[in-house]
Amino acid sequence: MASPLHLLLLLLALSAPGTTLFPPGPGRLVPYDLLYADGVRAYFARDWPRAAELLQRALHSYSQLLAARRGCQGRCRDEAGFAGPPAAPSWETRFFDRVLQRAECLGECLGRRLGSEPSLHRASREIQEDFEQREPYNYLQVALFQLKKLDEAVSAAHTFFVANPQHLQMREDMEKYQRMAGVKLESFRDLQATVYWEAYETGVQHYNVDEYLQAAVKLEESLEEVLLALEDCRALCEGPQEDGTEEEMQPGLYEAIAAHYIQVLKCRQHCVLEVATKPGRVSATDDFIPSHLDLLQFAYDQVGNHTLAAECAASYLLFYPSDELMLEKMKRYQAELGEGASITARENIQRYVQRSLMEKKLIYYAVEHLGGTFDDPDPWTPDELIPESLKQKHRENQKKQKLENPDVGEQEQRGPFTFEGITVAMDSHQLNGSQRVVFDRVLTDSECKDILRLAKAAGGTGDGYRGRQSPHTPHERFEGLTVLKALQLAQGGTVNWRDATLLLHASEKSRKIVESYFTPGKRLHFSFTHLVCRTAVEGDQDGRMDLSHPVHADNCLLDPEGKECWREPPAYMYRDYSGILYLNDDFHGGNLFFTDLDAVTVTAQVRPRCGKLVAFSSGGENPHGVWAVTRGRRCAIALWYTLSPEHAEQERMEAEDLMRQGDVEQELSHTDVEKHMGTDHSGGASPEPPVPKGRARSTSQRRTSSSESGQQPQKLRARDEF
Repeated sequence: MASPLHLLLLLLALSAPGTTLFPPGPGRLVPYDLLYADGVRAYFARDWPRAAELLQRALHSYSQLLAARRGCQGRCRDEAGFAGPPAAPSWETRFFDRVLQRAECLGECLGRRLGSEPSLHRASREIQEDFEQREPYNYLQVALFQLKKLDEAVSAAHTFFVANPQHLQMREDMEKYQRMAGVKLESFRDLQATVYWEAYETGVQHYNVDEYLQAAVKLEESLEEVLLALEDCRALCEGPQEDGTEEEMQPGLYEAIAAHYIQVLKCRQHCVLEVATKPGRVSATDDFIPSHLDLLQFAYDQVGNHTLAAECAASYLLFYPSDELMLEKMKRYQAELGEGASITARENIQRYVQRSLMEKKLIYYAVEHLGGTFDDPDPWTPDELIPESLKQKHRENQKKQKLENPDVGEQEQRGPFTFEGITVAMDSHQLNGSQRVVFDRVLTDSECKDILRLAKAAGGTGDGYRGRQSPHTPHERFEGLTVLKALQLAQGGTVNWRDATLLLHASEKSRKIVESYFTPGKRLHFSFTHLVCRTAVEGDQDGRMDLSHPVHADNCLLDPEGKECWREPPAYMYRDYSGILYLNDDFHGGNLFFTDLDAVTVTAQVRPRCGKLVAFSSGGENPHGVWAVTRGRRCAIALWYTLSPEHAEQERMEAEDLMRQGDVEQELSHTDVEKHMGTDHSGGASPEPPVPKGRARSTSQRRTSSSESGQQPQKLRARDEF
């Protein structure tokens, strides 16, 4: 086994050539954090021209600083590199001689490029995060809007929104921009777009419609740009050591060098995650580089270019050498090309894999002998590379990742359906999808009327948006009522007690039906229960083009352009199944519809009717939306379920406790009335039992959590100036 020192020296010698040094810019580059601070001050002083100028200069300065660091790292790697292992016995002085030369080169290069001491450009971690999250564009779009520079304002807003799709204020701003006259579609451009994402997604789209030649061109372009982006990311890992802890005793020379170098190696390893994570997303695309090669080999095979197909297959096998399917393809390619044909993996992929494995070996050695942790970003890391003492932890991490990202493509499994009177009106096949079903006769007409009476009596006192306009469209009014609020209103006499308890019983009946159909033998828990009504605003429906509820998935963030669904915050990742129990059909519009991942291609529609229950799995296999309600009032019970007991709906448990207490009180009250009036068995109708009087609220009562209300608390810094 090679020693860590030998691996270190080989790794330094293996470093890929850097990019060409950019020519020095004219004059001195002003530190971006100073420009940003002055720009924000001007923003809050409403000095829009100065704010716009300073914020744009800050973004330019930040971009130039990163370019200088990448360029200088590349130049100095060439000029003061490690050509080979230093000769013994003077290896230490020879090694540090090259280290000092590299440090001198970097200092001189950055000083010349920046026009000042590099240390002046070290901003605080908070400012760095603002720029990484594109926060300056949030301020900039408002300043540009105030200056009537609409095209530039839209571009700045879109650039911020791409990286922050969960930002509620910006989402509203984007909708306003879309409705403004004079705003062109091409104005919605990402000013920090990376070339490879556009090429990758275009290539995948061509691939999915069997346009393999076009797919290969775009995927090759993406792969080339991805490898360049990785080098840029790795160069920036060699910056100052970031350690927020202050130790009483500083480490020795070799301990300090080892700690910093391992930090750099970990940063370089995680560059593949950074490059594979699309702006605005939290999780990375799995196996980003190997997936390029897999798609390319198939595309080249389909167009008859077996030489390139074999080259891509050989490159893919560097990551997964025991992949049986790819090995079979390699045998076929070898037979087609002839036994004498030489099939080798691409040189740049060979260098990438070799360097990555050497870095991993050093990191695992450090973790085993010096302490610390390492979250390996690659699922293809060979098992033999991981020390025995760390293998169990590694397996646990891999298993955890699989559990957190289940395969939604698994064929649905149904159990025996034995609910009397309830019929399956449409199954997945009839709904042109997977894990979808429609039940009829879950409620009677009388039960629907009672729950509708509850919704009407609760009115604006319920949860949701209290009679205000819908969060999704200004053309509808949205009202919602949770089960806990319904029971509390019943306690106070605002609504009928029987109607409130019927809401609980109807939703529980629906849960049992969905559980029996989709997860027999596995307990489904309520995640959230919501009685919702959407009412068309009279006189505000002409020329309407929007939806009552935009297309979405219930446990992941839908990305129609990339045709993916990202199971990450702020999505409700713990939701497993969804249901909608309809209460009426006396309205226009309001049909539920399912789409493909593009959010455009409609695959099925369901017309609401009293007692109809639609149920489906909550993932990206079932994007859905609601057509506009253009007349009348549409009411339904929205239901979400989870297989995780820890995410069970707490408010429902409180509501069930209140229901049991109320039922006992009503029984006691009814008994008291009979004792006072005398028991009458004459056959006359029994009087309506009195509604229990309101009680003090339980100290355990909770408000609806932000995670269930659908609104995440956001750090809103740039004010809404519209």
